[in-house]
Amino acid sequence: MAISLDNVKEPIVATPEARQAFEEAALKALEKFGAVRSEKNPWGLTVVVDRCNLHATVLAIRDELGLDMLMDVVGIDYLGFKDYVGPRFAVEYVFKSVYEPAKRMMVKVLVEEADLKVPTISDLYAIANWQEREVYDQYGVIFEGHPDLRRILNHVEFVGHPLRKDYPAHRRQWLSTNDYLYPTLEKRLESKGYRILERPEEINPSEEEYLQGSIKK
Repeated sequence: MAISLDNVKEPIVATPEARQAFEEAALKALEKFGAVRSEKNPWGLTVVVDRCNLHATVLAIRDELGLDMLMDVVGIDYLGFKDYVGPRFAVEYVFKSVYEPAKRMMVKVLVEEADLKVPTISDLYAIANWQEREVYDQYGVIFEGHPDLRRILNHVEFVGHPLRKDYPAHRRQWLSTNDYLYPTLEKRLESKGYRILERPEEINPSEEEYLQGSIKK
């Protein structure tokens, strides 16, 4: 079968000139939100914004600047950083355009340890739902307005946040029960029209076993 290449577009190259033009346009578009450029990022443009302006800033990044992909949401703990002065924690967001590689940037929000709250952007980028849960789980940052803010990597009974610099690396915790997710998964499958035919015993503990804990001393 012959394949036509008539509709194949030439790739857009992220030239230094294109990146410079985007950075200038981005800084101009975001200055109304108090965005300040950070000079510490060799990767490209990074701006620091106050958390009260985060949601509006991200909305402009998506709709005005055309950055349609949220690549990551990252927590940072500056405890012990040499010569660092400022809030202990930060949340950093990495954005890019799928079709215009010159368009890429990061947004950073600094957060005081005594008030670890940042507005969610999960209503703007659906992928932020899980990414924010990971930062919450590992660092303890509260994303206000998140529809389902709970642990995603660590056990439901886990105490503390293991990526904080002061978390004891060799600390051990006793977890009294399985973090049992199968009922939730089965309900989602059944809502999509699937029917559960068999439940293997090893993944289907009795209610008594689940409540008492299936990990025995």
